[in-house]
Amino acid sequence: MANQIDAKGQFAVVTGAAQGIGYAVAARLTQSGARVALWDRDEKLAQEASKSLAGSIVVKVEQSDASSVAAAAEATVKAFGRIDIMVNNAGIAGPNMPVADYPLDAWHDIININLNGVFYCCKYVVPTMKSQGYGRIVNIASIAGKEGNPNASAYSASKAGVIALTKSLGKELAGQDIAVNCVTPAAAKTAIFDQMKQEHIDYMLSRIPRGRFLQVDEAAAMIAWLCSKDNSFTTAGVFDLSGGRATY
Repeated sequence: MANQIDAKGQFAVVTGAAQGIGYAVAARLTQSGARVALWDRDEKLAQEASKSLAGSIVVKVEQSDASSVAAAAEATVKAFGRIDIMVNNAGIAGPNMPVADYPLDAWHDIININLNGVFYCCKYVVPTMKSQGYGRIVNIASIAGKEGNPNASAYSASKAGVIALTKSLGKELAGQDIAVNCVTPAAAKTAIFDQMKQEHIDYMLSRIPRGRFLQVDEAAAMIAWLCSKDNSFTTAGVFDLSGGRATY
């Protein structure tokens, strides 16, 4: 059985929680005693996931829409009374092609979901955390945000933005018991692979010294600790989950 953090009596939000890393994080937090709000735009899939997560609720949200995120935050506080933990996991990969050929609508979609969406989630949850005097936020960035993957300009740029947003917000809230950190995973075999060309998947694998993809439970283990009360000092930090790929 995996090590557990003490999250008894805490209330968490995980975006993109219906599957992949988001579901693994939601499961890890549930096993550790938290109640989790599964924020996802696929309400049917989230409802299915909720069946195995005791005490969880489902909130349908389109995180590229600020008003949808604001409504989700309000609904979650109404249901739980507070939000102690926020894990911003939802994101898309988009097409793989050179910048000169990159579709403008795809660029805007990826930035809106991966970067603007994380900003909206932080914007509408932070006031609750400030009023409580406590909170833990973990943003899911990517090794691509550090190194920039070729033929993935929008995804790489959006994840670099998430890293910078994390550092800015972490410093902004450093005087309070609110920690804001991010992780930079290498690729994990999740539904996001369905959006990628096989040659791009092969490229990502070739860059990982471990010689394999990240497992979602491995990601959940690190993220869960960053969500814990034990993480009382580190904020505005970037934690590597790249299997040895990262050089900083």
